[in-house]
Amino acid sequence: AERAAAAAAALPARIVYVGISLGVLPAQRLAQTRPGARGGVLISACFPSAEFGQGWPPGVPLQVHGMEADPEFANEWDLPAARALVNEVEDSELFLYPGDQHLFMDSSLPDFDEEATALLARRTLALLGQLA
Repeated sequence: AERAAAAAAALPARIVYVGISLGVLPAQRLAQTRPGARGGVLISACFPSAEFGQGWPPGVPLQVHGMEADPEFANEWDLPAARALVNEVEDSELFLYPGDQHLFMDSSLPDFDEEATALLARRTLALLGQLA
């Protein structure tokens, strides 16, 4: 998380933060705490907004993506945190895909799900298009 914050310091403030799995930790933290965030896309993980000392910033859109039966996402902490965060954030969406793969968007892994990945990409690009 500290390395991600240091790397982000060299970037413009007005960016969209995207994290996958453990990468959600720094992405969500930066989206919530670094002034100027334009949006957040959290994939296959989510943390309660209180984890970072403050709620999601007003006016910053959010998407959370995960597979509905992924044991690493649809567990007792990530999916409930995702549902709670989406309920807190006015401009937010939770997308659940059929399946049980954690890294379903990684074409180099057996978990890869081409259909779910294409839908995730379309939804993410739609969010980015709204921010352009």
